[in-house]
Amino acid sequence: MKVKVTTLDNTAAGDITLADEVFASPARADILARVVKWQLAKRRAGTHKAKSRSEVSKTTAKMFNQKGTGRARHGAASVVQFRGGGVVHGPVVRDHGHALPKKVRKLGLKSAISTKVADGKLLVVDALSAGGKEGMKTAALKAKLAKLGAENALFIGGAELDEAFVKAARNLPLIDVLPQQGINVYDILRRDILVLSKDAAAHLEERLK
Repeated sequence: MKVKVTTLDNTAAGDITLADEVFASPARADILARVVKWQLAKRRAGTHKAKSRSEVSKTTAKMFNQKGTGRARHGAASVVQFRGGGVVHGPVVRDHGHALPKKVRKLGLKSAISTKVADGKLLVVDALSAGGKEGMKTAALKAKLAKLGAENALFIGGAELDEAFVKAARNLPLIDVLPQQGINVYDILRRDILVLSKDAAAHLEERLK
């Protein structure tokens, strides 16, 4: 498939041919759901913890006489029904991550990219550059992106990102910038537009074929 290449100033910069195998694969909502669930599970810290009965610091002395009070029988104050006692079946520190085959992850990435292509929400730019050492102000970049129609977008650059571009985009709330090796299904789907540099498009084509 042939895709038009543009610049950040929204001027034509030629065409690029992309592999249908990567950029026009069938959309698989079930695979996208599996990959997103896997990504979000991996990022969970799993540091939540509640103390059980054996871990709380409470006296083990019998609270009152066994008989004659008219109350239920009780021993230690660490039992779960008392304030300050342990928590029954409470959360424990654990890893929420689970395994997902590489083939499924690869298919998910292809499906996410192809979905953007099918919806007309893929842009290919010649380079992600803020223009020289002096860089670019955030307001100037915001105006460029509005003209480009990419105010809510994920930008994927080359292996090394232009530092000035990253700084200019950092304060834009609906803009994410990632190197080509950091592209992932979740970030693609959470933004409206996917913007690839020519280097990133070539890298994805080679990686996902």
